[in-house]
Amino acid sequence: MKIIGSSAIVTGAASGLGAATAAAVAGAGAQVVGLDLAAGWDRVGAPPAGVTPYGGDITDATQVAAALAVATAAAPLRLAVNCAGIGTAGRVLSRKGPHDLDLFTRVISVNLIGTFNMLRLAAEAMAATDPIDDQGQRGLIVNTASIAAFDGQIGQIAYSASKGGVVGMTLPAARDLAQFGIRVMTIAPGILDTPMMAGVAEEFQVALAANIPFPQRFGRPDEYAALVLSIAAQDYLNGEVIRLDGSLRMPPR
Repeated sequence: MKIIGSSAIVTGAASGLGAATAAAVAGAGAQVVGLDLAAGWDRVGAPPAGVTPYGGDITDATQVAAALAVATAAAPLRLAVNCAGIGTAGRVLSRKGPHDLDLFTRVISVNLIGTFNMLRLAAEAMAATDPIDDQGQRGLIVNTASIAAFDGQIGQIAYSASKGGVVGMTLPAARDLAQFGIRVMTIAPGILDTPMMAGVAEEFQVALAANIPFPQRFGRPDEYAALVLSIAAQDYLNGEVIRLDGSLRMPPR
């Protein structure tokens, strides 16, 4: 699927994977709306060329619909990439007591329900467009899970549950949307060099990288973005989860 001349929306676009993806998609010729919290865009300043910043919350249906309206006004929507997410740490039970229920709910709300919110509304916008080939192809939605969906570590109960839900949505979403010519794919990154990792002590980062078989380093946001473009170019990829992790399998802690 060629995205040149189309519109795209990328969530979490003010930093990390979302910022790299928004820039790459714009560089490939699409008009990109970058959806992120207003506070996130305030910290960034000017977005990359071809990216229109939009301040909004992915868990809010009205705000997501408004961002999609901006995208579809520019050109037919062909690509949506869900990169927005949050991470927390907490055990089911610790010396402090049981896991905070509000915190668990918040992680599920952003990472899983927010992803679904964009998935359903982007699909609606794509379904309203004309097909671009004789197969009836209309668009692609790429969601972001994590290898924590498969190898959740101690303290990742909320994060793993949320990302496991994203993995679980992939195939049924692809099957639901096949009739509209919309593909659904999920990328499950390992340890990537994002702002989330910036707060981790250097010695701990070195220890984390040492567990990665090859290449023995953190992944880069531009590698994630390149995979998104590769998925867009390969029309037969659908309903699958791709691990981007250097063959890492996370230990318990």
